[in-house]
Amino acid sequence: MKKEVKKIEIIRHSASHVLAAAVLEMFPEARFGIGPAIENGFYYDFDLPRTLIPEDLPLLEEKMRTLIKANLPFERREIPIQEALEHFEKAHQFYKVELIKDLEKSGEKTVSVYKTGNFVDLCSGPHLESTGEIPFEGLKIHKISGAYWKGNEKNKMLQRIYGIAFENEKELNKYLILLEEAEKRDHRKIGKDMDLFSFHDIAPGMPFFHPKGAIIYQELKNYWQETQKEFGYTTVLCPSMLDVSVWKKSGHWEHYKDDMYFVNTAENERQFALRPMDCPGAIIIYNNSLKSYRDLPLRYGEPGLITRKEKSGQLGGLFRVQQFVQDDAHIFVREDQIETEIKKIIQMVNKIYQPFGLEYKAFLSTRPDNFMGEKKVWDKAEKDLKKILGEIYGKNYGLKEKDGAFYGPKIDFQLKDALGRTWQCATIQLDFQMPLKFHCHYIEKDGKEKTPVLIHRTIMGSFERFMGILIEHYAGAFPTWLSPIQTIILPVSEKFDTYAQKVLTQLSIAGLRVSLDNEAESLGKRIRNAEKQKIPYMLIIGSKEEKERKITIRSRQEKEQKMLSIDKFIEKIKEEIEKKA
Repeated sequence: MKKEVKKIEIIRHSASHVLAAAVLEMFPEARFGIGPAIENGFYYDFDLPRTLIPEDLPLLEEKMRTLIKANLPFERREIPIQEALEHFEKAHQFYKVELIKDLEKSGEKTVSVYKTGNFVDLCSGPHLESTGEIPFEGLKIHKISGAYWKGNEKNKMLQRIYGIAFENEKELNKYLILLEEAEKRDHRKIGKDMDLFSFHDIAPGMPFFHPKGAIIYQELKNYWQETQKEFGYTTVLCPSMLDVSVWKKSGHWEHYKDDMYFVNTAENERQFALRPMDCPGAIIIYNNSLKSYRDLPLRYGEPGLITRKEKSGQLGGLFRVQQFVQDDAHIFVREDQIETEIKKIIQMVNKIYQPFGLEYKAFLSTRPDNFMGEKKVWDKAEKDLKKILGEIYGKNYGLKEKDGAFYGPKIDFQLKDALGRTWQCATIQLDFQMPLKFHCHYIEKDGKEKTPVLIHRTIMGSFERFMGILIEHYAGAFPTWLSPIQTIILPVSEKFDTYAQKVLTQLSIAGLRVSLDNEAESLGKRIRNAEKQKIPYMLIIGSKEEKERKITIRSRQEKEQKMLSIDKFIEKIKEEIEKKA
């Protein structure tokens, strides 16, 4: 059964064809790649005689306006593969010819094409009746980027034109404001401005965390460790490189080998792989000793270093990296413990997300086409997860058909940030297959061996990606407990440096992250510098403060200043840090 296509998706897809028709008018020799609808808009890839410049975009937009006003029909035809090949070969549309040959290899006998004015495209649709149905006032050609043909960096780099499309001008403008705010909050820009992290060609897609960024990273990791301990987990650490036989046994080889990095040893001709997942390590530890039914549930948490091969065009700051640390856990349970344990994990999800003010929604992801194991086992597992979600969320959870892991169904959690954008982070995955493959057992009450069920679990997803989300969520203005510098001391002039140093020492001994700015610049400029660094508290020190042995506090949230004793301030800020407020 075909998935129902929303009207806005049809508008966006139709707009991509109009964009291609406009490009054809501007560049008759243009070669066309693909042009799908995407979230909030569309794009089309082109092989053009020259590089596009920003000034081309309004010209293309105007040509699109003309084509939309012309109310041209979207004419669909179903034609034999051979006829399609002849048409696109004659038109020198070699990328389309390649796609048609791919379809022919997969057994297709016919293909559908759509004609819009002079533009003919290989496309399965659906489309609007005519170009006049596209709401031009909700349309904007947005940006240009490069994209390898078929996403393969061995292929030619094409020029990708992005468009935004909504059903009316109001929705478009609302989205443009959101885009502008998202640009200001871009974690790559903030990361550079605040000196948090950097990327370098010597290690593509692998972040270098600078001192301030490392503080945030470590605070997140510490928070995770504290919560793990509270919920009864023990920490394990496993090698990040294992013999490939392990990955073949686990099933990861079949699904992930193209995304793995390998190491060959000349000495004994063994092949190793950097781990793309943590699970085999936890299983090997489990199997290292005999387990009783009394030992379960057994909860192993691991901040595991993961390495996955990514194409250079897919890398994106901290959101998409090649090496990252996953806040992983593997819980071995008896079948009768599944429900209780998953409910506990959901409590842990709530606990970890609560301080960040991030709303979330749970989704059940069901059996994919390439699943491992028996259908009846999957059906029962999905039924169990539905029951748990229904008890906790009622009907307020989503369904992702065929989006489960290859070894079992899962519950995914999508976070919503300050801009209303969604991010998938936490996941709880039921696995009946891996324990069987690795011959995991425990001794039941009756003395017989039984196979445990394995629950895979992450909450932040990875510390790197979660940190990127938080940078944009807070726009760099982290809560005090996460801030690299929690307070900065600003003496009015050098006369008060001695007292400022004493305050610095007292706050440092109290365990606060504090710095002193006594540069030979005006107080106003130093306040502005502290505001740019988004430091939660500025402590002003002048003659009155020195005389009364106090400090004047100027907080990031409130411009109003107030005087406090050092001890009172320490008490206040420590309470704030403790509560993660």
